Amino acid sequence: MTPLSLAPAGEPVAIVDVRAGERLRQRLAELGLVPGTVVEVVQSLGHGPVIVAVGDMRLALGRGASHKVLVEPAAHGR
Repeated sequence: MTPLSLAPAGEPVAIVDVRAGERLRQRLAELGLVPGTVVEVVQSLGHGPVIVAVGDMRLALGRGASHKVLVEPAAHGR
């Protein structure tokens, strides 16, 4: 598992865990970012927000929040 903030751009990754407080976990869940969700990092420059694609939607997550979302490479066809 690796933090979303360190995931390579352009590769689909699956959310495995969200290691954050209840408020952040709830907010991410409202955005559809829960374990099992496959996302793709669109942009992560090492500073500023991490931009992810979830289906047709694009989300910008703060660097701190994205570091608390743990991901692993997604199996093709998910």
